[in-house]
Amino acid sequence: MKMRFLAVCTALAASAALTGCSQLAGSDGGSQKVTLWLMKGSASDDFITKFTTSFEKEHPGIDLEVKIQEWTGIGDKVNAVLEGKSKESADVIEVGNTQVAQYIETGGLSELTLEGLREWGSKDWLKGLSDPGSLNGAQYGVPWYAANRVVIYNKDLFADAGVKALPKNRQDWVQATQKLDKGDQQGIYLAGQNWYVLAGFVWDEGGELAVETSGQWVGALDEDKALAGMEFYKQLQALGNGPKDADEETPSQAKVFARGDVAQIIAPPGQVAEIEAANPALKGKLGFFPIPGKTSDKAGAVLTGGSDLIIPERTKQRAGAVDVITALNSEKWQTELARSMSYVPNKTTLAHVVEGNEGAASMAASAAQGRATPNSARWAEIEADNPIKPFMTAVLSGQDPKQAAKTASDTISRVLSSDR
Repeated sequence: MKMRFLAVCTALAASAALTGCSQLAGSDGGSQKVTLWLMKGSASDDFITKFTTSFEKEHPGIDLEVKIQEWTGIGDKVNAVLEGKSKESADVIEVGNTQVAQYIETGGLSELTLEGLREWGSKDWLKGLSDPGSLNGAQYGVPWYAANRVVIYNKDLFADAGVKALPKNRQDWVQATQKLDKGDQQGIYLAGQNWYVLAGFVWDEGGELAVETSGQWVGALDEDKALAGMEFYKQLQALGNGPKDADEETPSQAKVFARGDVAQIIAPPGQVAEIEAANPALKGKLGFFPIPGKTSDKAGAVLTGGSDLIIPERTKQRAGAVDVITALNSEKWQTELARSMSYVPNKTTLAHVVEGNEGAASMAASAAQGRATPNSARWAEIEADNPIKPFMTAVLSGQDPKQAAKTASDTISRVLSSDR
């Protein structure tokens, strides 16, 4: 797909003596190519086609090549580009928001702090996307889109239990769930090791999974505020029959919910498609609401997933790459992407564009309280052999919370702060 770009000469006050500016054309006078890597499934073919056509029309002079990448093995491919060891080239790359720290550590990312401030409205970015993309005040990852968990509920079961108003705070939520948890019906299905959900409860209490002090990461699950988050998790988890020693995919919580005897699960709205595929009778009977917070004035904290955009420092097309990100960050294309893919836009000021989509609107309300995992390049190693999961099982099984949390915190400290 071809795109052309016309360079615009910009006179700066400090460059009054400048008599001309170079154009972003190839050395042969032809167009330049800018390569954009997008991950498979992040955007529809229709979105990519429309975006390319529009950008091509508005930027004559650049040929834009969009390459779709698989998530499997993407880390090695991106690192190869950043290190100049790849046979492939990329000028803009979509990466998972929590992956940016790894690439910052690798080196070879172009800093985008000024562009964020001047052109992209960085003050309004979702923190769950922007925070993982920064280091020491410098921005390297530019938020693109977000997704997070909400409560998916069975409207019929809520009506049968007399729950007319959707919960706005934790107290209302627990009371409603207690009404829904009766007989063979589960008030909520919450697996014992769903640490993504626990993270939000911990943050709501003012706790942390880990904290950085003088360059060293220390696990913080044994702090009182974090333990309070685990205590609320235990209270909620008891209002259903979720296994204490397994996560949300063992078995698949979507398939459990599809049986029709579970009132609620906590999951991304996209799981509704899987639920309805397993039980078509539930079509039109499922609703969404944000995970309630401690008070009614704001939704609960959530772990934000999604993607950032990065520019390799080695790119020879930095100006064109910046223009691509500028377009993708525009209200027009943020709206198009959010509505077509049921995502949350990258700014709090754009939450209104998904108001007609119940699932996305619920995500957007939660995304304002979104957070990311600790901004360590080694966090992926924590998730690979996750010490938070056995900690949760231990507490739910009646073991001493403080002791179990200390064991998990020690492991987190050792992994995040040890030398590679």
